[in-house]
This record gives sequence, C-alpha cells and structure tokens, in this order.
Amino acid sequence: MNMDIILNSSGAEIKIEELSGGKRRIKINSDKFSLNEKDRSIETGYPVDLIKKMLSVKGARTLNDEIRREEDPLYTKACLQYDILAYEPKEAFKNKRILDFGCGAGASTIILSRMLPESEIVGIELYDDLLSLAKARAEYYNYDNVSFLRSPDSKTLPDNIGKFDYVILSAVFEHLLPDERELVLGQIWSVLNMDGIFFLNQTPYRFFPFEGHTSHLFFINYLPKKLAHFFACKFSKRINKNETWEHLLRRGIRGGNPREVLGIFNRVEKGCHPELLKPSLLGFRDRIDVWYQGYAVSIANKYPKVKKVQKILKSVAKILYAVSGIVFLPTMSVAIKKKNNT
Repeated sequence: MNMDIILNSSGAEIKIEELSGGKRRIKINSDKFSLNEKDRSIETGYPVDLIKKMLSVKGARTLNDEIRREEDPLYTKACLQYDILAYEPKEAFKNKRILDFGCGAGASTIILSRMLPESEIVGIELYDDLLSLAKARAEYYNYDNVSFLRSPDSKTLPDNIGKFDYVILSAVFEHLLPDERELVLGQIWSVLNMDGIFFLNQTPYRFFPFEGHTSHLFFINYLPKKLAHFFACKFSKRINKNETWEHLLRRGIRGGNPREVLGIFNRVEKGCHPELLKPSLLGFRDRIDVWYQGYAVSIANKYPKVKKVQKILKSVAKILYAVSGIVFLPTMSVAIKKKNNT
C-alpha cells in the first residue's frame, strides 16, 4: 500500500498522495501565504523525485503553478500554440532550429518540443537552479530534440550557439532592464537567419491603463519613473515599500511595445529590416483574435471572473483597431520577420 509523502518547506506542508494510473495529487497547506484552489491542489504525472526538485527550486508557493505551466493545456500551451502557429504552419518548423530565450524552468521549452517534435529546440537561461530544473524535465520526458545552455550574464548570449530559424521570448522581455533590452535583442537578431521569425509573447503592453503584471495599479504606466516608483511603493499591496525602481523593473513593471522592439532591430544590423507580421492562419485576422483565443483563455482559466471583462476588451480593441490600426490590449504578442533590404 502506497503511503502519502509529507514535505515541509518555508512554513508550508506539502502532501503528495499516490493515485491510480501513475498520477499523484499535490496538496499545499500554509498559514504563511494563501493560494487559490488551482494552486492549492493539483494532479500531476510528475514522479516524486522531480516534484521534490521542483519544490527545492521554486518553493511551496509556486510549486503547483510551475507544474501547471507545462501540464495544463490551458496555461502556457494556450498562448504558445496560437502566438506561433497563427503566423507559420506547423510543417514550416520541420528540421528547423528554435531558440527559446529565457526559458526559465523549461515549461515553454518542453511544450515547444512536444508541439514541434521534428525541430531542434535550444533553451537559454541565466540561472543555474532553473536550468537544472529544465534539464530534469527534459530527462523525465526523454525528449531528444531539446538542449539547454546557460547565459554567461544578463547581457550576453552563450558563445558559438549558431544560427536559428525562429526565436521565441515568452514572458521574458518585460524582465529585461532598459540597457539589457538593447544589447540582448541586438544579439538575438544577429543569430536569427534571414527570413527567420522573432516571436515575442506574454509581455505586458507598456501603455495599457492597468498595469496588471507587477503593481496591479491603474494609470501607473503613464507616469514618469520617479512618480511611478512612489505610487507603486505607496499603494500596491504586491510591492514592498522599500523596493528599488531597478528591482521593480526586473520584476516587469514597465512592459514593452512593438515600436520599441522594432526600433532596436532597425538599429542593430545593416542590410536587413524587421517586418511586423499579421496573423493569417487558423482563422485569425489580427493580433486581437490571437490574444482572445490564447493569452486571454490562459488568464481566464486561472481567474474565471475576468471572462466578461475580456469580452468587452476584445470589442473595444476591435473598434479601435478598425479606426486607427492600433492594437490596444493588456499584453503584447508579435511576430517579426527578418527581411533582406534588397
């Protein structure tokens, strides 16, 4: 008879129950922090050793969330599959090299390797503990089209990584500091093959009225940095009152916008230019459709009450896009093709 496993970490009790069919249920109880129902209890196919490793790296608060990122089809996969396949058919990725930059603990890389089994996926990450966890995930699934590399620092790609046909940044760009954005995107652009595509998704839109990533405050995106820092520390329940502005930038408080990314690419390499693509596959007509079927579904899966707001946002965004050509949404998802000037 299988016995439940009880683990303790940072003021939380983690109970691992053995289920039938090789499944396990993870329950987290804590007086130190609260969790929503989805993050308090989940079922997973992960073995106990991988669960323990994930706990040691991510901690009890985000343990179940990290597992869901990879296993729940309505989480990371809901974003990736549309943010990519709305622009390129699946067969176009066959025998191609894909860079998953800022892969973290490997959830996005594993999903990509499963979606595109005939592609070579290379995940790059800065932090050793996250990289170790990403490798453990790949070993568990025994995927042979995945490899991982460590960046030497926050501004530099690993040496001799070769060229790539596609580059993906999923929920990464917002965490780069202003000087890092210029340097890192410049290097990424240089390793992207001509006619290759750069995908950026799950990044907060810099000029949306509600900053929903870090502070959860309205209108802070429109304030200069000193005022934004003051109001964030003064009024946000999610921010420590003594946090520096640089730390808030690292957490992702400033987001990004397409013009910023295109501007960087236009500056870094002569003889080519970036072309912002319009989604045309899977029945999508614009980036609003991609957002509504992808990222919006992912958020509503975790917070069902936002569905009505999302529906209103879509309608307003469609009207604004028809009038001005501007895509105005909480998050940014773009595909940019590297084109030869000739």
